[in-house]
Amino acid sequence: MVLGSLLLTTSCVKFPAPNPNPYSSGSRYVYPFATEVNNVTANISIELVDNESIPDIETEIPRLKYNKSTLFLLSQDDSRQDSFSSTFAAINGRPIPITEYYYDVEHLEANDLPPDTLSLCKTLGYTDGAGNEVRFSFLITICPEEEWMNVKPKITPGYTLNFNRFRMKSGLTYNNVREMMNYGVGIAYHDVKTKAVDNRDSVYSHILLSHNILMDTLKGRGCKTLVEPNGNKVYLDAAKMVPFIKVLTAQSGVNKIYPFQENSDLSQIPTWRRFILEKDFRREYEDIIKIPKERREAVALGVHGTRLTWANNFLWMNDAYGKDGDDSVWGPNLEEYFEYNYYRVNGNIEVKQINGKIDLKVHLPSAEYFYYPSVTVNVKGIKMVDVASIKSGDEVKGMSFADYDEGVMINIDCRKYLLEHATHFVEKYEKMGLKYLKRDAIYFVNMLKESPAKRALLSRLGL
Repeated sequence: MVLGSLLLTTSCVKFPAPNPNPYSSGSRYVYPFATEVNNVTANISIELVDNESIPDIETEIPRLKYNKSTLFLLSQDDSRQDSFSSTFAAINGRPIPITEYYYDVEHLEANDLPPDTLSLCKTLGYTDGAGNEVRFSFLITICPEEEWMNVKPKITPGYTLNFNRFRMKSGLTYNNVREMMNYGVGIAYHDVKTKAVDNRDSVYSHILLSHNILMDTLKGRGCKTLVEPNGNKVYLDAAKMVPFIKVLTAQSGVNKIYPFQENSDLSQIPTWRRFILEKDFRREYEDIIKIPKERREAVALGVHGTRLTWANNFLWMNDAYGKDGDDSVWGPNLEEYFEYNYYRVNGNIEVKQINGKIDLKVHLPSAEYFYYPSVTVNVKGIKMVDVASIKSGDEVKGMSFADYDEGVMINIDCRKYLLEHATHFVEKYEKMGLKYLKRDAIYFVNMLKESPAKRALLSRLGL
């Protein structure tokens, strides 16, 4: 029944032959994580319509970004190739193999695809509460010590005598990882290359070795997350010896995340995730959201393979609880949730009210390898009808705002290279001409706050 309904969508999106692909060789673009901003203070100025009236206001960073009521966290183990060709593909409107095939980013960009792909005809996610799309994210595990992460795929567009190039490989390549990170996917250590998996010191030394390889290969993009493999608690003990490993998740013997009760910053505190069958996902999700949000646990899942059935689950969540449903879910990767919660617990907001103007200083303290300096700020006591303008300092690169139940919500994104990142996707679309890349370029440009630079990029996209 599920397969039949999805097969009907195969003709909705065409993937035409691209122009000569400038991304198929050489060094691939990756967001410049190594020089991302840290310990940022964001300045926001709210000018009121009635500048003689100074309302009583309260400010906060809410428990969940965008004032959502449910937290969805997905992590995919074992550095599997279908993290890219199924999970990432479903979320970002790429073709999804129906049966046993897989593909890499180089295949996609050369229009060299398996013979049995389909499209969901849209991207999947939720909104920022102000009308802007935010796509689901998730966490992937990586194996820096494995040589197969550097393997280059065979690209032969139009070759149909066999499709062996689309058979499952050992795991994700670095180019697939780079591409997914550019869209906000998080990374984590998992298995390391030691036979002494019960020896804490051996696991510890291999985490450090993996770290050195990763930092060199990904131009300084560090990893602060570890996903426990096979229920082996030795990995948790070893990770706690590494100062920069802050985020830990496991499938047994650890605490669940209750977002509306959490008062810790969760540093090196292992949190629980469940493994369930694809057919049980919808029931499990809806059982959890029946509980009032104040007592509701995060829907934290671990998965291995994510073929077509999981893609259909993500589509269902988008249509029921995401941007095409009631828009109640927030679905970041675990790294981003950790950082958001860290900012909420350790940060603060200074408020000054002078002559009908409200000035906010939002302090976001960071730790090592933080890459998501982006939060929602709630201002209780006013509504948008009371607001003449909302402006921000140069440190804020992306901003949106809207009413919420108790006041005005302001979403700020202080990523240092947000404009350069959006420009990259505009240029990539201009060079390759693929329709899905135009959709992506619009997505990243819309993350920017209003400015002449944003308007210029939209103009290049014909908008």
